[in-house]
Amino acid sequence: REEVFGKDLVEVYITEEYRSTVRLVLEDALRGIETTSFEFPLFTKDRNRVDVLLNATTRRNVTGKPVGVLGVGQDITKRKEVEEEKMRVAQELRTFIDTANA
Repeated sequence: REEVFGKDLVEVYITEEYRSTVRLVLEDALRGIETTSFEFPLFTKDRNRVDVLLNATTRRNVTGKPVGVLGVGQDITKRKEVEEEKMRVAQELRTFIDTANA
């Protein structure tokens, strides 16, 4: 906890290519524009890549004024690996069938 407390999430943990987009998602949520199912890579302190599915929800006070953002990120790294493997196997099967029919 202390390692991340007070640090800029976007600048410290988001890759340069995704910083502006992630920042926009969070700023939009502060304006009341919520985002669901936004995918981006995050890097751990050990520099391991984790694929994250982010939902950014606006937090409002009793009068309805936006006062913050609730960001929920889900680690989808394994799911993406499985999807990529399925696509690779499907392509191999298509190639095998095409070769057998030739």
